[in-house]
Amino acid sequence: MSVPAAYLAVVLIWSTTPLGIVWSSETVSPTLAVLLRMVIAVVPGWLILRLFKVELPWHRQAITLYCYSGLGIFGGMLFSYLAASYISSGVMSLIFGLAPILSGVLSKYVLSDEPLSKAKKVALAVALLGLTCVCYDKLSFGSQAYIGVICILLGVFFFSLSGVLVKSITVKINPMATTVGALIIAIPLFALTWILADGTLPYEQWSQRSIISIVYLGLMGSLVGFIAYFYVLQKLKASTVALITMMTPVIALWFGLVLNDEHISVNLIIGALFIISGLGIYQWGEWLFNRIRKSSTTG
Repeated sequence: MSVPAAYLAVVLIWSTTPLGIVWSSETVSPTLAVLLRMVIAVVPGWLILRLFKVELPWHRQAITLYCYSGLGIFGGMLFSYLAASYISSGVMSLIFGLAPILSGVLSKYVLSDEPLSKAKKVALAVALLGLTCVCYDKLSFGSQAYIGVICILLGVFFFSLSGVLVKSITVKINPMATTVGALIIAIPLFALTWILADGTLPYEQWSQRSIISIVYLGLMGSLVGFIAYFYVLQKLKASTVALITMMTPVIALWFGLVLNDEHISVNLIIGALFIISGLGIYQWGEWLFNRIRKSSTTG
């Protein structure tokens, strides 16, 4: 696969994932939909490991890595699916776009990284202002939308925390093996959650759109998307990869509008602009502030 094709695949998969979550949960309970998605992903993933003879280690450090990665899969995905019943796919994508900024904040406390710079503090403030605009938008939200907002924020938190914890592990394992190992850890948790929350299997009620969405998310969202993302991460600069998190919320909003007739209000657009601007400042603000400071001192 070429780098541009892999990059485009990541953008499209990440942009369509929120809508896929909404559709898959239309006639299938959220806990069962996410469980089926992960089972569909782990089977071909394991076969790929066997086919290419990629080792799936189970020593202590490897298990720790799988647990940390599985935390992001379980917490991030479970709460995203629960949120799908209350908020639109576009709003889900927008709020999930805050993950890079939250990861930076968590790194300061979990990994004892350097304090946030002025540029990153500004980015955090701008992004939070955008989040406030999105949450305040009563036209886009129903009466119980706050439940969806809380759920997706919890999903972002667990996803970001997982990424930070993974950085604390020095062991090097093939990304595909890490994904399969994390899925093996997470699937029993998804199964237990489904049993406790629902435990039924009313397949006669499942719509074709929900089934197709689950299969798509299992194969593309949880398998091909991860492979393409890790491939792009190895081949391109981090700043170029970071553009993905800025593009996907916009594209996801468009998909939600065109394919699912989701309402997009002025407040939602304003909030989206603030969130995307916050992401831009977080990634390139330090460089921009240094250029401005340099220009003022030489001028």
